[in-house]
Amino acid sequence: MLFGAEVQATGSVRFRLFAPAANAVRLALEEGETLQMEQLDGGWYEVVTTQAHAGSLYKFVLPDGTEVPDPVSRYQPQDVDGPSEVIDPAAYAWTDTAWQGRPWSECVLYEMHVGTFTPDGTFAAAATRLDHLAGVGITAVELMCIADFPGLRNWGYDSVLLYAPDSSYGRPEDLKAFVDAAHARGIQVILDVVYNHFGPEGNYLPRYFPQLLTKEHCTPWGDALNFEETSDDSNECSKQVRELIIQNALYWAEEFHIDGLRLDASHAILDNSPLHVLDEMAIRVREFAAACEPRRRVHLIREDEHNISTELLRSRRGKAKHYTAQWNHDMSHLLGAGIRSNFDGDGKDDETRRTSHAIAEGYVLAEEDKQSRGEPVEEHLCDVPPTAFISFVQTHDLIGNRIAGERIHALLPPRNVRAVMSVLLLVPQTPMIFMGDEFGATSPFPYFCDFHGQLGRDVSKGRREFLQELHHASDEELAIAPDPQAETTFESAKLNWEELQEPAHAEWLPWYAKILRVRLEQISPLISELGGRCGEPRVLGPNAFEVNWTLKDNRVLRLDANLRPFSWNGFTVLAGGAETIWVEGEVCSATELGPHSVRWMLS
Repeated sequence: MLFGAEVQATGSVRFRLFAPAANAVRLALEEGETLQMEQLDGGWYEVVTTQAHAGSLYKFVLPDGTEVPDPVSRYQPQDVDGPSEVIDPAAYAWTDTAWQGRPWSECVLYEMHVGTFTPDGTFAAAATRLDHLAGVGITAVELMCIADFPGLRNWGYDSVLLYAPDSSYGRPEDLKAFVDAAHARGIQVILDVVYNHFGPEGNYLPRYFPQLLTKEHCTPWGDALNFEETSDDSNECSKQVRELIIQNALYWAEEFHIDGLRLDASHAILDNSPLHVLDEMAIRVREFAAACEPRRRVHLIREDEHNISTELLRSRRGKAKHYTAQWNHDMSHLLGAGIRSNFDGDGKDDETRRTSHAIAEGYVLAEEDKQSRGEPVEEHLCDVPPTAFISFVQTHDLIGNRIAGERIHALLPPRNVRAVMSVLLLVPQTPMIFMGDEFGATSPFPYFCDFHGQLGRDVSKGRREFLQELHHASDEELAIAPDPQAETTFESAKLNWEELQEPAHAEWLPWYAKILRVRLEQISPLISELGGRCGEPRVLGPNAFEVNWTLKDNRVLRLDANLRPFSWNGFTVLAGGAETIWVEGEVCSATELGPHSVRWMLS
């Protein structure tokens, strides 16, 4: 890497820092003396010394005497304000040398927060549960952000040191062991990353690199990162900002064998350069994967509010142009459909229309927003397959933004949950469940953090105001909202694995294992035969709809869904007969489904 501490073949360590606002920088070694760093051209400082080695602790010293951690520290044993530790990335002995990843068509994602997945909340503890996940049928784990954040607990989206796995979860080699163990079980590891802002506490970069941020763009979290390159090089520092982020993506893929990155709120990564930083990142990650021996699959996923169909295009061989997939927030309407019990009865239900379109095509935008970034949507969607959309009915946000952080299992009866999940888990898109879904976990997942002083008090107040506005809630309703700063809030979010000993929870495991086996054996082989815009939805009534996907050989994959609390008659009969793949609930006849019932067929 251009930045940071690198162990050399000679046994010495090279330290580099980009500090254009500093006129001198020193290196402070905890076990040795303080060394003056050589000032290089363009704002760089460097020193190579034999006084440091793997395991050495160090800080950089600014002209005013302020000691700061390495912005690309590989490990912070004493949190974000403490010294950085020199890590030799070649020291870990990998066992997955033949691993290439899995076909995306086989992907079933499992969103996991490391700190609450197990009682210990560590990478090592999470690794002990990988056999459990493999047995259920999970083929990919998506880790919520693990980059170093201030304090002992956080959702992860307040990271300030993007290269260091948070020390509360374990050491870098613990994360590598987790990835290694996942690969041994055929499970990919996707990492959630934040490249649109830095957290509000512990970010020292602006003190010596103020050009990191720009006031030309603004995000919901403040000034945007300065990615914008100019033809006259007047914004020279933007190149280093771009490298800081792009090399981070390459770092996770190379040093940790991560199989993909999910870019949080990618619509807030703002850049008017001729080559957008996200496009440059995608190109370089693809080049890295192609150069690996054996060649690897490295997936890039965007969480984007915009229609990015041009970024999801596939080649004639089915390979992604830039990005493998996009989070399909529109699919979460399905959860609302599963909960609702009041209907207008006139057969016109906008929520059902949006749900069926999200299931059939991925984008609800496809029919409502005919243009995106100046290009007609229709021209591109035919080349975007259903697997380019990651679908879900609950995520950390969808759960955590409820007043009490309740899961779907606390909101719906089991029958409703199975109906909703049987749509999600067999849809030709890429499904994702939240940790604990597979055994009907009852633990909530409220927002939690560990900020200090006034910032912590402001966050607690701001969270309450956010929930009040989001839910139009009264003070009485907000009384049950947990304080995000309280340690008890964090503890309440931890999965209770003892629930597996209870029959009501244990019975979920074989259900998930069975339906995911059906997906792997009967749905996944069909996915390669599905092109873009091949799904045709038909709304029958509020919470009752059907979707047909036409395969390349003219066969039809069919979904009938009645998410109403009473039977519905009016489903059409497939011509020529059909094989039933899955039934959830009750089939009253060829044209009638019972309440909260779902049927999948292939003709």
